[in-house]
Amino acid sequence: MLTGCAPEQEPSPIRPGAEVLAGNDFERLSGQRVGVIANHTARVDTAHLVDRLAAAPDVALGAIFAPEHGFRGTAGAGEAIEGGQDPRTGTPVYSLYDDTRRPTPEEIEGLDALVFDVQDVGARFYTYITTMGLAMQAAAEADLQFVVLDRPNPLGGTYTSGFVLEPAHETFVGRYPIPVAYGLTIGELARYVQAEGLLTGIESLDLSVVPVEGWARDMQWPDTGLEWTPPSPNLPAWETALLYPGMCFFEGVRVNEGRGTNRPFLRVGAPWSPEAAQRVVDTLRTYDLAGVAVDTIAYTPRSMRGAPSPRFEGERVYGFELDVTDPDEVDPLAVGIHALHAMYRRAQALGDTDFVSRPDHLTRLAGTDRLLRLLRTGASPDSIIASWQKEVAAFRSRRSSALLY
Repeated sequence: MLTGCAPEQEPSPIRPGAEVLAGNDFERLSGQRVGVIANHTARVDTAHLVDRLAAAPDVALGAIFAPEHGFRGTAGAGEAIEGGQDPRTGTPVYSLYDDTRRPTPEEIEGLDALVFDVQDVGARFYTYITTMGLAMQAAAEADLQFVVLDRPNPLGGTYTSGFVLEPAHETFVGRYPIPVAYGLTIGELARYVQAEGLLTGIESLDLSVVPVEGWARDMQWPDTGLEWTPPSPNLPAWETALLYPGMCFFEGVRVNEGRGTNRPFLRVGAPWSPEAAQRVVDTLRTYDLAGVAVDTIAYTPRSMRGAPSPRFEGERVYGFELDVTDPDEVDPLAVGIHALHAMYRRAQALGDTDFVSRPDHLTRLAGTDRLLRLLRTGASPDSIIASWQKEVAAFRSRRSSALLY
């Protein structure tokens, strides 16, 4: 009997759209010159999609377009992305996260199709989905095909929750009137955006989706058997992505949201005191939040790759940390709202009048000013959550025609 060797992992029965396309020798793109919108998550087995396309005999790779965090996925949130040339294939790389956030006519001249392959996380404020929509518009204007290589939604396809974005609050971190967690794959979202006319000029877009083989709506990421590749530096583990839709609201208030540590969005700290942190944890424990355990924590954020200059860098902060105990039971938005509410109330008790340090950003993330207004008027966490139920139900009804699984 051999010892010291890990058991060989069974191959996943789930095949993302990129693997399906490659398995058919890229027949759908045969004879075409294509541009690829992708980052490091665009894997085909152990190779990158770009490398496989460059080697395909009947496909010409004309351009690579890089979203937020860059083509290699190492840039921090908000860092400008520069273009250049892919050293492996010699293909020009254009940034979609600088002054121009969509492919320009010059960059797509001579192309026949744009191929989109980026792992989404299922949260409305994750900017990859806005990038996809802007690229769809560019493709429509240039009369190009737009092909989405679908990938599983890490949260599954049934969980929908959170405020539906209001048109007055459209930004790059929230472009579509959908809930914070929308329960669609990125391919289904592309279909929904086109079917509902959520962007101008894409009515006649030649849109197609290469579906995921073997995926079902009730599958969360661990059910797929696929390896987790962090889609951005501060989502290093699937559990982080699971809680991200609710915990991202902490970007709008005066705390460290775990950036600068190995547990972003799973811990929150402020320059208060151990006693204040314990009060917050005691409050959260009274809510008996399903699927998570909460405890106090003290830590010091440090600058690191993907999190340069985190808030309260080098300063000791006190707060709480979450551990996922039963992912099937977790309600990410409920966890986030209860945690935000508990921290907000503690800040009030401490006289921290600057706690909501970025009210505009909090509103951008929520997609409405109702969250801030409800916090300020003393609404309970349960009443905040109840306030979006009707609009989420309406969305679930509207999205049905876009579903592929």
